[in-house]
Amino acid sequence: MKMTLKFLAFLFAVCAPVAAQVVPEATSSRGLPVNGILHYDLRYSESAEFGGQGNRQWSIASGDASYANVRKSLPFAMQYGGGYGWNWGGTSSTGNTFQRLSLSQGIVRRSWNLTASDNVGYSFQTPTIGFSGIPGTGEPIGGTGSTTPPDQTILAQNTRTLDNIATVGFGHKLDYATSLSVGGSSSQMRFIDNNGQNSNSLSADVAVTRRLNRHNSIAGQYSFSRFNYDGANSTAATGAPQLGFSQVNTAQFSITRQWNRRISTSASFGPQWISSSDSSIVPSSTNVAASASISESFRKGGANLAYNHGVQGGSGYMYGGEVDSVDAGYSRSLGRSLSAGLTGGYRRTGGLSNGELTTGEFGGAQATRQLGRYLSVFASYSAIDQSTNLPASTNALNYLTQMIGFGIGYSPREKRLRH
Repeated sequence: MKMTLKFLAFLFAVCAPVAAQVVPEATSSRGLPVNGILHYDLRYSESAEFGGQGNRQWSIASGDASYANVRKSLPFAMQYGGGYGWNWGGTSSTGNTFQRLSLSQGIVRRSWNLTASDNVGYSFQTPTIGFSGIPGTGEPIGGTGSTTPPDQTILAQNTRTLDNIATVGFGHKLDYATSLSVGGSSSQMRFIDNNGQNSNSLSADVAVTRRLNRHNSIAGQYSFSRFNYDGANSTAATGAPQLGFSQVNTAQFSITRQWNRRISTSASFGPQWISSSDSSIVPSSTNVAASASISESFRKGGANLAYNHGVQGGSGYMYGGEVDSVDAGYSRSLGRSLSAGLTGGYRRTGGLSNGELTTGEFGGAQATRQLGRYLSVFASYSAIDQSTNLPASTNALNYLTQMIGFGIGYSPREKRLRH
């Protein structure tokens, strides 16, 4: 308790002079050209976790920062979220630090555009809730859906991972209603403590989109993905012989509808062809890929619901997995000083070999109340539950764990930077 009070005193000692310096706009006479909006938040929370690993208490100091320029021809966006947690009681954790950084740069011209992005994260558990993925920090939740990296569909705790995905995309408008897009990505997943299957993936896709009218558009897409596995950890992580790679070819047809200014829907489906470097481990087969989503934005919040079915890399515990995922989010302002958010997800991951099966769910709720111009308090609840027949040597979650948290946050006004 004494250390908690000391940290709060330190937090406010740092924040107070910063608050006094915040102004709506700032100019710089040196450095690179800057014309954008900067925003950051600082938070401190106390959380109690109870479940399959026993009870423990967490103190978490965290923060977020985001920047977006206002140049339509060269859009740039940056978002960072991270922090550190102290475990005061109960079982110990393999790590306390979590961080995530997302960068995106675009070039927009009259008939074409180019976008490059990178998303890198370090965590001691599978990301689930919020941008950084750690429950109980007080980060905003709900609204725009899941933050789970594409290949981490199996929930795990006490597992330090480093994941990175870099993407590039090019779009060209062929005529007033038809456009062509080409893209590619490269991703890596590393298990710091050698308790998972390290993997790399490469993917490429091409699509043609046709706008039918002001509300509807259709598209045809072909994509290729290849997942390569590091043999160093294969036996410990999967309990199976080593596999060099698996790959997936997918052809899809999709339709998108903008019902009005607030509501949009999309759906896609098509066949997937699966193969691998060793058919005795992962046999060749044909699968179906499908997805559907609906989103609504309103004056003081938003909501979304999304479903996806297809083959992914295996989350570090399988040589490829057939995945069903559902994600939902809702956020809303309730008056001038109170806001609430809800988020949840479901994952079903079946192995392409050995009859492996994992099903998991997670969800969270949070209420935040403003205390003046810069300070706020929040309370949150989250739950993660999973069942699996993976070997006990893995760190895949196989029980229910819950967390109740409360804390305080500092959030100054957005700062306009100009040069």
